[in-house]
Amino acid sequence: MPDSPRISIRHGRLIDPATGVDGLRDLHLAGGRVLAVGAAPAGFAPDQVLDARGQVVCPGFVDLCARLREPGEEHKGTIASETAAAAAAGITSLCCPPDTAPIIDTPAVAQLITRTADRAGWARVVPAGALTQGLAGEQLSEMAALRPAGCAVMSQADRPILNTLVLRRALEYAATFGLTVFLRPEDPQLRAQGCAHEGRVATRLGLPGIPEAAETVALARDLALAEQTGARVHLRGLSCARSLEMIADAHCRGLAVTADVSAHQLILTEDDLEGFNSQCHLYPPLRTRADRDALRDAVRAGLINAVCSDHQPHEADAKLAPFPSTAPGMAALETLLPLMLRLVAAGVLDLPAALARLTCGPAAILGLPLGSLAVGQPADVCVFDPEAQWQIGPDTWRSRGHNTPFRGERLTGRVSWTLLGGRIVHALRS
Repeated sequence: MPDSPRISIRHGRLIDPATGVDGLRDLHLAGGRVLAVGAAPAGFAPDQVLDARGQVVCPGFVDLCARLREPGEEHKGTIASETAAAAAAGITSLCCPPDTAPIIDTPAVAQLITRTADRAGWARVVPAGALTQGLAGEQLSEMAALRPAGCAVMSQADRPILNTLVLRRALEYAATFGLTVFLRPEDPQLRAQGCAHEGRVATRLGLPGIPEAAETVALARDLALAEQTGARVHLRGLSCARSLEMIADAHCRGLAVTADVSAHQLILTEDDLEGFNSQCHLYPPLRTRADRDALRDAVRAGLINAVCSDHQPHEADAKLAPFPSTAPGMAALETLLPLMLRLVAAGVLDLPAALARLTCGPAAILGLPLGSLAVGQPADVCVFDPEAQWQIGPDTWRSRGHNTPFRGERLTGRVSWTLLGGRIVHALRS
């Protein structure tokens, strides 16, 4: 990897939620780390100066859930293509779930992913190790061996463990080694063959529904086992208001559980399925306006610690079948910042709070020294224009997946530069 140059980023509004900095400050980088904030050290001569006048300078975003499709589904995306899209979106670190092919249940697969990402050089990839062998929910994986191979957390991706005793043993094992476990709460029997929120829109369209109980029943079990085992549990992709009440109650009882939500769950609702819009076939499903508003409130209050993209790129054919037969998920890396800025514009969050959910919040969940621009920290930086408008098109979209319901909309907020370890990995073409 090439040496990192000495860079000064000047005249920008520096927002670093981790340190409470918010103001017009210069930022100076050297050796791949933050050298100084404000005045440059005596004798510092930058190799390059970036003029961030009228723009926001913040830590690079940390995404807790992004499928890169490699290894196993390279027709949908590759580590190189999707990390390039991440760089264009200001994302410098992302966590990929273990449901690749082969599954990330051995150190060899984890190392394959991290080395491939290092060679591409666009973003830092943190693989989540499989909680059970083959994600089958029967035999525990060698978690202690996966952590040194780069797996900062353990996960079942979207494949729940049906046997409650196995889940208890997995959490006990993880607690023994101080590992954080990502769980996506869902009861598969209650979900059945559902493809949309069980409510008025699914009923009118004749779509099989997924009740909120599919999430809350599983969440109750997960919280009970987190309390029983003392494991660090992070709850991925919450979608309904009742789940938030349960998380708040768990916090009152002293459970150190954390939670995240996908950015599109804060914007879209079940109403966006009208016309059988397969781009809104998502998992978990888009729920009611009341659920969406409750999720927004939870993000604002800090009950939800992080907002992620839940990036799932697909080939075009995957969204062309009848709605229930289409592949769920959307390509979401490059809309993460614009959607958060949409919440800022709507008064849901102020800008520092929105950036906290994209930087220091998720970094703390991963337990990695990321998401901050304090002196000595890795020089992972995003510089973006909060007023710039753009539309998704061949010249503005880097992901191999084009499955997004936001195509054709006017998006606000565009990244000008992304730096990874002090190297410029994305520069907006003027």
